[in-house]
Amino acid sequence: MSDRPATTAPLRRIADALERLAPAPRPRSSLTGADAFVWDGEAQSLSPVERVNRLDLGLLTGIDRQADQLRANTVRFARGLPANNALLWGARGMGKSSLVKAVHGHVLDDADRDDFPRPALVEIHREDMPGLPHLLADLRQSGRACILFCDDLSFEAGDTSYKSLKTVLEGGLEGRPGNVLFYATSNRRHLMPRDMAENQPDDRVNAGETGDEKISLSERFGLWLGFHGCDQATYLAMIDRYAEHFELPVDRETLHAEAKSWALTRGARNGRVAWQFIQDLAGRLEHPLG
Repeated sequence: MSDRPATTAPLRRIADALERLAPAPRPRSSLTGADAFVWDGEAQSLSPVERVNRLDLGLLTGIDRQADQLRANTVRFARGLPANNALLWGARGMGKSSLVKAVHGHVLDDADRDDFPRPALVEIHREDMPGLPHLLADLRQSGRACILFCDDLSFEAGDTSYKSLKTVLEGGLEGRPGNVLFYATSNRRHLMPRDMAENQPDDRVNAGETGDEKISLSERFGLWLGFHGCDQATYLAMIDRYAEHFELPVDRETLHAEAKSWALTRGARNGRVAWQFIQDLAGRLEHPLG
């Protein structure tokens, strides 16, 4: 009995030292005060975005079908109805990420007008995917309808982080929280390079199994929206829509001639090239676009 105080004191000092070494509990991120956030993978927290860099949905030309489908899916989700994760894939510069941001802004307006909850747009960068479980825990706890958005999502050979994303999208005991929808854009339809599966050793029991593994991630997205390169008529229609909306003081013949020349120097015709031309033209005309 006389040795108990001498034994207890060292144990208390060890316990105190371990508490000091243990990391502080990670504070949960708040989804109040803003409608858009960016996940900071290093800090494991959400940063609010005061002003989202987006265009009005009505300015996006040549992707009407994709816009209608994504908007309808997003409205259903915001209203608490069943909706699908969406993969926007295809040609570069054809408005995939612009459409996600534009649809979110449009649905916010719908929510104010039709009186349903405003959904939050939460962007996560590809390199921050390892922190996805922490982010989902925060989003689940918030209870707010959240569109989790990853732009230019793809995986290279040897990258196994896609497996955790598969579990989040569909599968696992918890899976995707009911208040979270996942939207991703990619230039690849199956999110992985073609040779990721084919370049495996030939001693596989079933050669088709690796191919199935390669496409199984994209199959977790219930809504696939394809984006393809546009012809000259669609490209000029994009130019006309921008010029009319921003009231650029230039005649149609000059506008089209300069737009064609701009596309020729860029070696491409798409929405990004059209917008870059409009910015250049507005600058030369000293005409603000804001």
